[in-house]
Amino acid sequence: MKQSEIKELSVADLHEELDKARKELSNLKMTHAISPLENPMQIRASRRTIARLATEITKRELD
Repeated sequence: MKQSEIKELSVADLHEELDKARKELSNLKMTHAISPLENPMQIRASRRTIARLATEITKRELD
């Protein structure tokens, strides 16, 4: 998810997307532990998406 897409979301949508991204990361890690992923860079992309969402939520809370 790109930063421009994240800025357009409401706070409730941000929280929903954050929960969804965290579940996705958990599933990716579990799958990777059992058998290697075809593209392990998905884990990095998922972590970065979570960081972007969390940063935007914090930024909005401070304003």
